[in-house]
Amino acid sequence: MTDIYQRIEAEIPVLRRYARALIRNLTDADDLVQECVARALTKLHLWREGSNLRSWLFTILHNQYVDHVRRSIRSGTTVEFDGATDLPLRLPATQEKRLELRDLDRALGLLTAEQRMVILLVGLEGMPYSDIGTMLGIPVGTVRSRLSRGRAALRGLMGVEPDRCDDVVAPGILRRAPSVGAGRQLAAAGTR
Repeated sequence: MTDIYQRIEAEIPVLRRYARALIRNLTDADDLVQECVARALTKLHLWREGSNLRSWLFTILHNQYVDHVRRSIRSGTTVEFDGATDLPLRLPATQEKRLELRDLDRALGLLTAEQRMVILLVGLEGMPYSDIGTMLGIPVGTVRSRLSRGRAALRGLMGVEPDRCDDVVAPGILRRAPSVGAGRQLAAAGTR
């Protein structure tokens, strides 16, 4: 394999992680990544050497996702059930971190698609704001605005607020609000 093929192959785990977080369905996410890589390979002549390959691939993935959403809106949503799942149906409720991740997953599902994409690209992938803006075709200020609004919405849904007394020592530390639990807020917000 040539260098560009190896570089594309090295980006597949990152693409899969983002697609799985975005779509929230393992099979559909893997299909989306496969479509993205196939599209990238057929359009390889359009990629410019020296430009950011990851941003280019994420742009293709994003466009494929938008096409997928538009197709599903036109054709209606179908649900396949084969009786088997990849995930166990029952997990011990004593694992607090797993419950927090479940609450976070549900809260992410309640965000707008635009906010969720920006939060995942910044938080999960660690992409710079300028690359996200280029990928999504929006100004950096819009990226920051969506990120700020998305974080505020997540804090509200999760029952988390910034720890005002520790802002000087460790800005960004979050603590759970004592008055309302995340589970009750998510239930009231209409989780999936």
